[in-house]
Amino acid sequence: MQGEPEVVILRLGHRPGRDERMTTHVGLTGRALGADRVILVDTESSKDTIEDITGRFGGPYEVEVVSSHRPVIRDWEGKIVHLTMYGERVQDVEADIRAAHSEDPLLIVVGAEKVPFEVYDAADWNVGVTNQPHSEVAGLAVFLDRLFEGRELDREWVGAKKRVIPQKTGKRVEPVDE
Repeated sequence: MQGEPEVVILRLGHRPGRDERMTTHVGLTGRALGADRVILVDTESSKDTIEDITGRFGGPYEVEVVSSHRPVIRDWEGKIVHLTMYGERVQDVEADIRAAHSEDPLLIVVGAEKVPFEVYDAADWNVGVTNQPHSEVAGLAVFLDRLFEGRELDREWVGAKKRVIPQKTGKRVEPVDE
């Protein structure tokens, strides 16, 4: 979020045909809930959709595609959180992560397929939002809300062409007057 060290999501792994929507939703969830950018490993398929949504509904939010997660993790200058149902409970570590993020950029690793042990080892925190099977998109959403303590819900969007108008019933999207 603006004025804070960067929050970056690393989408690790992507099973073609199975994870395309999930990878797109990881990127869109990160965008909507306060992350600054997403790094996709070995998939261009979600990049266009995420950039299209950012172009229409505002940013800032960046999408990067890389061929391997290893250099991203190895060269990261900040703290690393790996979201996994096998990790420590988010409610037990969120204050420590929030304090660390006040000074350092944060890389949030969101897996798709079997995550290599090296990721668990490289992470400063392996975090579970629940220790039950669940969607990685749901895990990311809960984690970001905990990290930002709800402040991400009032984010200002720059360069939006459209905006959703909250309503009790129905759907309303209007062009943004510039």
